Amino acid sequence: MAFKGKMVESRTVVIHLLLCLLIFYSLYYMIGSVCFGAFRLDHFDGLIPFDFKTEPLESNSKYLVNLLSMELTYFCSGLLFAAVVKRWVWDYALTVTFLHVMITTLVMLEFPLVWQWWLALGSGLFLMICNGQLIAYFTCQSDQSYPTFNNY
Repeated sequence: MAFKGKMVESRTVVIHLLLCLLIFYSLYYMIGSVCFGAFRLDHFDGLIPFDFKTEPLESNSKYLVNLLSMELTYFCSGLLFAAVVKRWVWDYALTVTFLHVMITTLVMLEFPLVWQWWLALGSGLFLMICNGQLIAYFTCQSDQSYPTFNNY
């Protein structure tokens, strides 16, 4: 049984990926700056999306800002990715997260081994995929090209 879907051009995929990366990092910096202001930290760190070296303690405000920024960014990104890529939110969410890990490794010059960071990243990715796919499902129900369970 062959897959009966239409192929998407490589150019379209690259444009969507660049848009998703722009959305992701723009949201990250906007949410991060709001969180820095809300927690009244001294200075805004431009490395907030990449910082996994902050000591993970409940009493550490910078760690809480990093954690909250990451989770809120992933939550909101999933919703916005649905507007850009429609039904392929899960694919772009995984790709953006993989690229984020690679960029984080390059920026910090070290591979992240902190388990708390990986747990936060995984839960954020789960939120992004679930929220984005739900929004895409409900907004694309009238779209005939969107796969339904009846087709399988």
